This record gives sequence, C-alpha cells and structure tokens, in this order.
Amino acid sequence: MDEPHIEQATLEDLPQLTDLLTELFAHEGDFVPNRTKQMRGLRLILEQPSRGRIFVLRENGTILGMINLLITISTAEGGFVVMLEDVIVHRAHRGKGFGDKLLQHAIAYARKKDFLRITLLADRLNDQGQHFFKERGFVESKMIPLRLILNTDAATT
Repeated sequence: MDEPHIEQATLEDLPQLTDLLTELFAHEGDFVPNRTKQMRGLRLILEQPSRGRIFVLRENGTILGMINLLITISTAEGGFVVMLEDVIVHRAHRGKGFGDKLLQHAIAYARKKDFLRITLLADRLNDQGQHFFKERGFVESKMIPLRLILNTDAATT
C-alpha cells in the first residue's frame, strides 16, 4: 500500500479535483458549486504552469486533499507572490494532519521558489479555517476583499 504523499496535480486528476472543489464550495458563503466552472478553472491552471501550481495528497491513486497556489506579481513587494486557494481535505480523511501537511508543502515550495508573500482569503463564517491558518503564522490584513463580478455569461458556457 502507498503512503499518502504530495505531488503536483495533472490533467488526469481533473475529475477528483473537481469533486473536492464541489465539496469546498458547498460550504463557502460566496460561491456556488458548478462542476463545469470548477473544471475549467482547474484546467486553466494545469495547462499553464506559469499561472500556478496545484498540489495533491495522494494515496493509492486516490486524491485525499488539494491545495492551489496562484502566481502573481505584487508591486508593493516588488516581485512574485502567490495567492493560496482551494485548501481542502476530503471529509473522510480529515483530522489526520493532512491539511497541515499540504499547507507546509505549499509554504516550502513558495520559499524554495523565492516568492515574497502568500495571501489567502478565509471565509468569514469559517472560524475553524481561520484558526487553522492563524495557528500556522498567517495574520489578518488591514485590507478587505472587494469584488466586481464581470461577464458571468462567458464563464458559464
């Protein structure tokens, strides 16, 4: 039997990754699960590694969890930074330290690649999630997220 290990996701992982995002978005206040949208977004990252990296925790071919790092540039930092998104462990495998393992891998990757900052958005309604990240050194920003939804029709076709 295979020990749980972290590796970079591939296009072959799309169905399992989409399942995880469906589970994640079912519990977030700002998003509604939409398999077509989630699969499209994942594919955009997987097909263009310059956009980001998706890491998975895999055991015997099954993905137990995932974490997503999107690459961007910060003028404030003067270099490359990452947005951390889509941190989820399948509900049947929670409480085993897998979320921490994924997060520590992502942090180590960002340090190795000389990214200057990791930013994430935490759901205001998810106290447990906020506590998880704060315990690992993340701090609240004085900035607040604001959104302007643009062409929703294009994203649904």
